Amino acid sequence: MTDTERLTLRQQQKQRTRAALLEAARRLFVERGYAAVTVDDVTSEVGCSRATFYLHFDGKPDVLRRIGAETTQQRAVSVYADLDAVLASGSRDRFTDWLRHALHWFEANRDILPVWDEAVALEPSFRPIATAAVAELPAAMPRYLQRWGPSRGDEARLRVGLLVTQLERFFTRWAVQGTLDTTDTDPAETLTDIWYPALLPPEERCSAEQG
Repeated sequence: MTDTERLTLRQQQKQRTRAALLEAARRLFVERGYAAVTVDDVTSEVGCSRATFYLHFDGKPDVLRRIGAETTQQRAVSVYADLDAVLASGSRDRFTDWLRHALHWFEANRDILPVWDEAVALEPSFRPIATAAVAELPAAMPRYLQRWGPSRGDEARLRVGLLVTQLERFFTRWAVQGTLDTTDTDPAETLTDIWYPALLPPEERCSAEQG
């Protein structure tokens, strides 16, 4: 076996170990909650040492960050990149379809969302990670930000952040807790009534209302 072949085998083994650690950490976080899981729990599941874990991750906050970035079904940032194209199209119907897709994204990732919330509440070192993850979303919408202009950029980013927050809370109360009744209504249509005009810059909103 050549040195190159040995190196390739070592790299493959490292990748398999890293993937196994991510899978084990996600499973344990979902089953037990963030606070109840230790690094030792994760390494025991995989059958490796703490030293091996720290070759791949800085700690629990980092492994949860990587779970969000690498194991979710479609990254949230790509969902909001799609929203950028939808808003640029000027189509209210496409926005409603996007909302349905966003709610499906929450459904696909519903098991990890409470873990993320728990880590934000309990782990101070995770909060900057969560803040950066939310900031990535409007950053994936350059056409949207351009329409608001540099002087209103902060407001535009805030509106996207508020949209993210309301969709998450709506999904939790509606689909997880079952405390919000949407019988005989289409949540996406109602959310469109609220959010489609709210995401338009003021001058575009006035034109849409007059039209």
